[in-house]
Amino acid sequence: MSLPASLSAWLLVVLCAVSGGYCLRRVRRSEPDARGGAAGEALMGFGMAVMAVPSGIGPWGPGILLGVFSGAVLHALWLLRGGLHHAHHLVGSLAMAYMALTMAVGHGHGGGPPLVTGALLLYFAGYVLLGGARLVTAGGAGQPVGGGPPLMPAELTRACRLAMGMGMLAMLLSL
Repeated sequence: MSLPASLSAWLLVVLCAVSGGYCLRRVRRSEPDARGGAAGEALMGFGMAVMAVPSGIGPWGPGILLGVFSGAVLHALWLLRGGLHHAHHLVGSLAMAYMALTMAVGHGHGGGPPLVTGALLLYFAGYVLLGGARLVTAGGAGQPVGGGPPLMPAELTRACRLAMGMGMLAMLLSL
């Protein structure tokens, strides 16, 4: 049984918006050094939610998103001064700018250079597989609530990143 395309698109919108909201909450609760990364992830989550809206974002939308994600690329470059562990922010920002550019030049859900799309698909597929494996092997010391295993803040952050990685993978597959 498969979901209608619009329903799956709306589910992706909700997933990305919730992830963006969680990351925005992390901005407020994080140490000053970690706020930049959390803010970048919040922007990514909300931007992905807007980009995944099935009814489209209007004729000005792709250009606006391209501008926003070009700014996110600059922000990610700024974060790199803190270490290479922020490289994923750069790749994610570049991927979103790339998708907005394909929408802006009229390719919409039909393309972009296959080599670029393929490289981004490989990256995010690897990111999702690695992130999923890390989340599965993450242990928690808290007491279970309601019979299930607890999710600690670090695991919730991993789950949020994994959800956004899966969303990015789904969006790239739809190009």
